[in-house]
Amino acid sequence: MISRALITATAVAVSLLAGCAVNPVTGKKELSLISQGQELALGEQQYPINQQQQGGQYILDKSLQDYVNRVGQKLARVSDQPHLPYEFVVLNNSVPNAWALPGGKIAVNRGLLVLLDDEAELAAVLSHEIVHAAARHSAAAMSQQQVLGAGLAVLGAATKETAYGDLVSLGGQLGGTAYIARYGRENELESDRYGMKYMAAAGYDPQGAVRLQRKFVQLSKGKKASGLQALFASHPPSQSRVDANIKHAQQLSKGGATNRAQYQRAIAQLKRDADAYQSYDDAVAAINNKQYDRALSLVRQAQRQQPKEASFYALEGDLLAHKKQYRNAHKAYDSAVQKNPGLFSNWLKRGMASAQLNNYTAAERDLERSLRYLKTAHAHYYLGQVNEKQGNVRNAYSHYRTAAQAGGEIGSKAQARMQAIGNKG
Repeated sequence: MISRALITATAVAVSLLAGCAVNPVTGKKELSLISQGQELALGEQQYPINQQQQGGQYILDKSLQDYVNRVGQKLARVSDQPHLPYEFVVLNNSVPNAWALPGGKIAVNRGLLVLLDDEAELAAVLSHEIVHAAARHSAAAMSQQQVLGAGLAVLGAATKETAYGDLVSLGGQLGGTAYIARYGRENELESDRYGMKYMAAAGYDPQGAVRLQRKFVQLSKGKKASGLQALFASHPPSQSRVDANIKHAQQLSKGGATNRAQYQRAIAQLKRDADAYQSYDDAVAAINNKQYDRALSLVRQAQRQQPKEASFYALEGDLLAHKKQYRNAHKAYDSAVQKNPGLFSNWLKRGMASAQLNNYTAAERDLERSLRYLKTAHAHYYLGQVNEKQGNVRNAYSHYRTAAQAGGEIGSKAQARMQAIGNKG
């Protein structure tokens, strides 16, 4: 009699043989249970979701977005998969990090850009992420975890470290979540090596990658290392990586562009606003320490330093809502919406404030608008509230049922309302 374990082992072996694919960068055969078509679809679907969850695009200086995209596309053209639909965006997030989704959907946070000194270091960051996409590292990571029975690799990078962490996204329950893989050591070294090759091919000084890794090692030893956990979790620094990059650089053509002056011009607005973003980050830290009055003072200071930044007004709204000053909170959220209408949380929070003020028409409009950008449990829960208040019990129940899928505190509240409606019926 054939044992179940043997059958399972045979099935896994068959799937491994059937699921081998050639790594487009190294030429080696590797496990891949996900087709490139599936990868492209996943990246396309998740890219806007991940952006919304992590602060949205940085919009105060559009020229910076254009600059980073130009550098990225220049590198992508010399990659081993130049025909992927590459995109490069700068996110309005203080956490120094960068990431790649399948299919070449790449993001870099403004918090990382201010740590770099020149365009060659930016090219090192972007080429590293390009290799992750071109070598299909995400597909390999997800395939490996499927074989191990651990589910897909999921990492909502940096979401917890922003002002959006408590707004529960329904991406996982409604067809997607933040697929940002934690890559293994071999993947990281591979991305360093081939990324430097792309840098040289695009005309950049590969020493930029050496300087970048040295910088990360120094940062990991510094006093602020605890604030860089998202960066180090996905891109662990080490002296061995520095040494490997030095070795690879010796095998590549000498020289190449650093474009320091161009880079410094590109990030000039970020540097001018450094004090404003520091005030904002200090306000978030004060909130975490329950120092709400200090946080309010700091975020208003940030507004004076840079009055065009929407996130400063949204955080003021959060603090005023915490004090139950909903009319003033609504006014702050209104400023956030006007300054950045493309971020889900600005519409969501203004809608929540409108609901507290019993302005149900405005609340419904804003909450529905937020869902166009990101499906969240909070939007559905408050739409349930708005509909219930107006006597639309069937619609209310439907929204509560959707919110309940998120679990946690908001899911429990939605479940309670569903039960209350059911008891009335």
